[in-house]
Amino acid sequence: MPHEFEIRHEIPLDAAPDVVWRAIAEGPGIDSWFMGRTELEPRVGGAGTQTFGTDEATESVVTAWEPGRRLAHRGVENPDGTFMAFEYLLEGRGSAGTVLRFVHSGFLGDDWESEYDDLQRGDLQYLYKLAVYLKHFPGRISAHNLFLVAPNATEERFWAALGGALGLAGRPVAGEKVTVAIAGREPEPGVVEWVTDPGTFVAVRTDDGLYMFIQARGAAVVEHHAYTPVDGAALEAAWSDWLALAFA
Repeated sequence: MPHEFEIRHEIPLDAAPDVVWRAIAEGPGIDSWFMGRTELEPRVGGAGTQTFGTDEATESVVTAWEPGRRLAHRGVENPDGTFMAFEYLLEGRGSAGTVLRFVHSGFLGDDWESEYDDLQRGDLQYLYKLAVYLKHFPGRISAHNLFLVAPNATEERFWAALGGALGLAGRPVAGEKVTVAIAGREPEPGVVEWVTDPGTFVAVRTDDGLYMFIQARGAAVVEHHAYTPVDGAALEAAWSDWLALAFA
């Protein structure tokens, strides 16, 4: 039986509403901080598509389109009655700031309590990611998006592997300087933007990119947005090898 849910978050952003709008309502802007690839037709009733890899896609319909103020879209309902809807409300603050109010609602399935907890935590991490993108890379478009997943990733193995990749003896701390270094890639100096535990999320910003490392439900995830041209195939191969070795 579907269970109705609603999640609300509010976050201040260091960008004017028109800049925030381009990051949440235009495909290239969304792709520069969110996962997968997104296309959004700019009108009420417009079609939205989000793809992960080559064979997984979700479709939605735009239900509100007020540039610089309000965006909403609703996912297509599944046969069991579940669906998700998203709403973004923007309010300008000062000369170059915005308060974003985010609402995630709809109906979840039988495992709704666990899924709700995951969404409650996960939504906030991507809002943090949006904030970092707007503060440090405003207007820049991701030239390559990376999203890789490995199973068999216990929390202990995750922290050990991530510590090795960042050159740390212990767990990372927000504000800490690190060096992202794995086989097959040039070392990248960076800084830890935030760490969230439980439902582990670690974000690392480099000069031209943004990483997010995740450990949840027994899996490890590596996300990366490159704000400068890169050899995407080589990047994916290096991180795939790292995941395979770390969580074999």
